[in-house]
Amino acid sequence: MTSAVWYRSARSTAGAFLLLAVLGGCASLVPQTMSLREAWPAGAPSRTEITGVAFFPQVENQCGPAALATVLVKAGVAVTPEDLVEQVYLPARAGSLQVDMLAAPRRHSLVSFQLAPRFDDLLLEVAAGNPVVILQNTGIGPVTNWHYAVVVGYDYAAGELYLRSGETRREAIPFTILEYTWKKSGYWAMVVMPPEHIAATATESAYLPAIVAMDRVGQTRATLSAYLAFLARWPENLDASIGLANKYYALGELAKAEHVLRSTSDRYPESVVALNNLAQTLSDQGHNREALTLIERAMRHESKFDTELRETRELIRRRLEQR
Repeated sequence: MTSAVWYRSARSTAGAFLLLAVLGGCASLVPQTMSLREAWPAGAPSRTEITGVAFFPQVENQCGPAALATVLVKAGVAVTPEDLVEQVYLPARAGSLQVDMLAAPRRHSLVSFQLAPRFDDLLLEVAAGNPVVILQNTGIGPVTNWHYAVVVGYDYAAGELYLRSGETRREAIPFTILEYTWKKSGYWAMVVMPPEHIAATATESAYLPAIVAMDRVGQTRATLSAYLAFLARWPENLDASIGLANKYYALGELAKAEHVLRSTSDRYPESVVALNNLAQTLSDQGHNREALTLIERAMRHESKFDTELRETRELIRRRLEQR
């Protein structure tokens, strides 16, 4: 791609002339855009645009609820910006905090995933059909104007991305302009995923905390689905296996919890958490002798869970004495 094409596309963007002049004189202001010209992300097509993405015109500076409603609807949740105002909009700030933007989808049984601060990741998510919420500062000079928009497509040859933004259904914006406004937020971006799916750029270490965060909201069935999807991708993860077993246990599906914990204990014989939870699950099903053997095995390992292990052992002993 030639720089002429990328810069010429900015002429259709209102107010971009002065900014482009600055960017043209200092490539360091848009380093990731410069890198994309040399190395396009592997697996990303040169052009794509997600179809069927809702559009909610921004009302009274409430770009946060509008952007969030856009991606929630795409993920299958029937919601409007008005439904989200109380969850994410702060009148005193005339805007929305990133932490609230991440928290709100979890109440709707979705996984919120903050992307790594890389243009590549944004493009790969869009290529996978996942609209990306970004935070920009569209102010000039000392004037700040924080704004949430949703990236729904891009065209490599034209050097443009396509956004649901403000009152514009399909805003075309040059890569250079988007990066310049986006990097002021530290390249903050997020996607929301149905629990049975995994974000395109997810990594094992980064995606599990996103599921755990949804788990804290109490969405048991949704979290169960999220753990199953996670373990389909990373089947050896100890924490996710224990999390899945805990969800089965919370739902009263003890046989399934037992199955997961037995498999986990076989793979990780020194995991006192897996042994403790398996002993508890077996005891709850009346298998107290085996449960006692397991909990005593767990107590032979040094751990920070000594108190919990002793409590489980005492419960099992009381149950045996009551027989």
